[in-house]
Amino acid sequence: MFVAPWIWVTVAILCCAYWFLIGRRRRRRQGEPPLENGFLPYLGCALQFGANPLEFLRQKQKKHGHIFTCRIAGKYIHFLTDPFSYRSLIHHGKHLDWKKFHFATSAKAFGHGSIDPMEGNTTENFHQTFIRTLQGNALDPLIEAMMENLQYVMLQSRTSKFHPNTWVTEGLYAFCCRVMFESGFLTLFGTEFNASHDKNLLKQETERAHILNALENFKEFDKIFPALVAGLPIHLFKSAHSAREKLGEALLHKNLLKRNRLSELVTLRMFLNDTLSTFDDKEKAKTHVAVLWASQANTIPATFWSLFYLIKSPEAMRAATEEVQTTLESAGEKITSDSKNISLNRKQLDNMPVLDSIIKEAMRLSSASMTFRVAKEDFTLHLEKELYNIRRDDIVALYPQLLHFDPEIYDDPLTFKYDRYLDENRGEKTDFYRNGRKLKYYYMPFGTGIAKCPGRLFAVHEIKQFLTLILSYFEIELIDSNVQCPTLDQSRAGLGILQPTNDVDFRYRLKFL
Repeated sequence: MFVAPWIWVTVAILCCAYWFLIGRRRRRRQGEPPLENGFLPYLGCALQFGANPLEFLRQKQKKHGHIFTCRIAGKYIHFLTDPFSYRSLIHHGKHLDWKKFHFATSAKAFGHGSIDPMEGNTTENFHQTFIRTLQGNALDPLIEAMMENLQYVMLQSRTSKFHPNTWVTEGLYAFCCRVMFESGFLTLFGTEFNASHDKNLLKQETERAHILNALENFKEFDKIFPALVAGLPIHLFKSAHSAREKLGEALLHKNLLKRNRLSELVTLRMFLNDTLSTFDDKEKAKTHVAVLWASQANTIPATFWSLFYLIKSPEAMRAATEEVQTTLESAGEKITSDSKNISLNRKQLDNMPVLDSIIKEAMRLSSASMTFRVAKEDFTLHLEKELYNIRRDDIVALYPQLLHFDPEIYDDPLTFKYDRYLDENRGEKTDFYRNGRKLKYYYMPFGTGIAKCPGRLFAVHEIKQFLTLILSYFEIELIDSNVQCPTLDQSRAGLGILQPTNDVDFRYRLKFL
């Protein structure tokens, strides 16, 4: 719900008519956190927050301490900035609702009816559906399919474009976006043909054209996603509205039923939509658009940052290449020119701590997610040493970027260090401290508690597979080895991994042809 200043200016214009209705400033009551109403009615502190969330929160933290309240877009949000207080959100579960905000945001952004079972449109427990189909044993077929699809997209669908010893130049973000979207789409929503048996090039090119068209619609819709979360109606954005409707058309059940190798997630969601909901066909499709967006919107930029930092760091490149080669050798896999795919299972991918550390460090530097809980009732929030009164319908929030960029936790926090999450034995490092105390929460790009992203394991495996295949099949280098790291697009603060404000050119060529 926190986006760029231009969006808030639009909101301000739309809200002027309600000045006298919603412009009243709250007064701080005894026992409540320090309060910042801001200067603008309704918006409150939204413009300052949207311009630079991290700096804004640091200033308020310095002024008020580790908890304070800000009025933002008509909501009163209590920010907890002390990582040792984060567990308070878990301990106060009976007073705090994590679903309300997410359900309302999904309906508002994707255009389906409410998915809150309390409102009668469906009895499906969406969170349990995602856990059931994205974790545990369900991960294995997803990982296998993604490994196959990544190699198909990187190699088979592009073979005609490669020539011996010829470099291909492309934007790094554009490359990651294309490869991850197409591979992820095929993995979740299946194919129009059987890639293993149907070698009809016309069918393959037609399928690819459909997916790349879906990618363009996805990007057009995703551009204004922060505005939708902020409360602006999608009809203000004609092209984005059209793009969302086209995505929904492609994901109608009648069209999905024609596809092969649908994932368990999509198959189960189709069944539950048909049996447990009163949604019409278009609303059902829009719940699948939500799944598509959730599977891509953060994974794509996380992939970009992981690959960018990997290429920029010679040390990281050497360590990652060595780990990939060792893993392939121990798995009995060889890179050859005979079009035979390599395969790594979940256990083998999990035993790649260097890639894991690179991905974590890249996400630490680019993540600006927020954790929200809505107060179900007036209650008293118990922190380590203090108590604070919270009003019903207020929001309690964490902004983990404060944690990720804290120099007391991470030495030189703005610098990429590929081995930051490796211990002295080159295994996973889990011991991080602040003021001499060990932290339970030190890395939080996926949220925390029961609302922790259910697809986080698959997302990390996807990126790890992508990096493994890039290092195995291609020579890669930046066009400008001294290129500066792109700045983060703050318009998406609060939504997850931030995109770069500009692309970076790189080039690649096959090691084998």
